[in-house]
Amino acid sequence: MKLSIRDTFRLRAFSFAKIPMLFFAGPSVVSLTDDECVIALPFQRRNKNHLGSMYFGALCIGADAAGGMIAARRLDQVKKGKGSLIFKDFQAKFFKRAEGKTLFTCRDGAMIRDAVRRAEESLERVETPVRVVATVPDRFGDEPVAEFILTLSLKVRR
Repeated sequence: MKLSIRDTFRLRAFSFAKIPMLFFAGPSVVSLTDDECVIALPFQRRNKNHLGSMYFGALCIGADAAGGMIAARRLDQVKKGKGSLIFKDFQAKFFKRAEGKTLFTCRDGAMIRDAVRRAEESLERVETPVRVVATVPDRFGDEPVAEFILTLSLKVRR
């Protein structure tokens, strides 16, 4: 698994300045394209619960980062910082205990691009659901340990 050093640096710099809890979890960007984002969260003491698996709050942080990176990148490309994003709601299904480095994958780039386009045209807040799947490849391969649906809320300013 090759990490994207530049994108990881950007994520960590942003999170250090704006979202310290995200920074504390130690995310890394594995890949970031217009269509897909994969974030890795390390399996370390600060991300574990009392049972020795990944704490659900850490899992939520990974889902947030994976779902938000595509939108943040697209907003930056389109409006150079003239947009904002936030998650309006959050649904999670946990299938197995995440007991290893966890990957969070969002493949909703096309929907996110469409939402940014609609927000740019209307200058109104636009919402779209974003799906993120968490896996622990070292233990379960591609089998999901959790699935998240986050409602992404975007607004573009002139």
